[in-house]
Amino acid sequence: MLFFENDYSEGAHELVLEHLARTTREKLPPYGADKYSESAREKIRSACDCPDAEIFFLAGGTQCNQVVIDALLAPYEGAIAAKTGHIALHEAGAIEFTGHKVLELAQENGKLCAATIRTYLQDFYNDTSHEHMVKPGLVYLSHPTEYGTLYSAQELAEISTVCKDYDLKLYLDGARLGYALACQDSDMTLPILAKYCDAFYIGGTKVGALCGEAVVFPQKAPKHFLTRIKQHGALFAKGRVVGVQFDALFTDGLYEKLGRHAMEKAEKLKAALREKKYRFFLDSPTNQIFIVMDNERLKEIGKQVRYSFWEKFDKNNTVIRFATSWATGEDDLQALIALL
Repeated sequence: MLFFENDYSEGAHELVLEHLARTTREKLPPYGADKYSESAREKIRSACDCPDAEIFFLAGGTQCNQVVIDALLAPYEGAIAAKTGHIALHEAGAIEFTGHKVLELAQENGKLCAATIRTYLQDFYNDTSHEHMVKPGLVYLSHPTEYGTLYSAQELAEISTVCKDYDLKLYLDGARLGYALACQDSDMTLPILAKYCDAFYIGGTKVGALCGEAVVFPQKAPKHFLTRIKQHGALFAKGRVVGVQFDALFTDGLYEKLGRHAMEKAEKLKAALREKKYRFFLDSPTNQIFIVMDNERLKEIGKQVRYSFWEKFDKNNTVIRFATSWATGEDDLQALIALL
């Protein structure tokens, strides 16, 4: 069976595992106070060109989103997100579970635009009953989006301007950030994210780590953020487990290399799909590739390859997703291309 269902089917990159094995017998302070976690923080600060950033290591993406959003919002505030955003669709109401409503807005290929957010906020404050409503307190973006699309630096700057005009926080979900940064046509960088976002996280789970994400507050973390993490049951006693992994990922450009690997495989697959005249559902520049496939053909494909169901296109066709990863092998890629 070929696995192109997602980008987290494998374990971890060998250099990450080697670093974990090499340090496993060392006796280190708990809760992320160890030297490897601090080394990782310094490397991330350098990569973000943000020497004063506060950085915390958590286990996974949904956990990051829930803890960070809850910490950034007042009890009466909600989070603006695209209707297709991860917190709106695929996190089982984790944000609402903390008492914060997700305020869904229209999207285009997974993206929010500054004009849509501004119009929503203008309408909200023009409503004389707005004091009786959930107050928007934060804008949630993901980069890449659920559709593998990307924000440009200019688009992020425009959204940041709207947030500042209305005193909203800007938070970016970077579960697949390594792949976004590796896209040739993207002008987004870690320093740009640090410039415009109040918080973002660098995904490790989907980019070469066993588990773990690095939450970055470019200016200052919410007060007592470590305590907030613990209240959510999200504080690792053995914080070194994630810190060591990020120490490896941010050594000698490994994180960037893993992102480029996935993108090289994705570009090969896209070229083959074009040559075979497959219909693309949308133009996704990242490692997520969406195509429209005949249902009967899909039944045959499904016997030999794992893919993600995305949505029904019509009664005879379905949108599916193939995803390459940091670990996608050339043999598997060529086998998929031959099968298709």
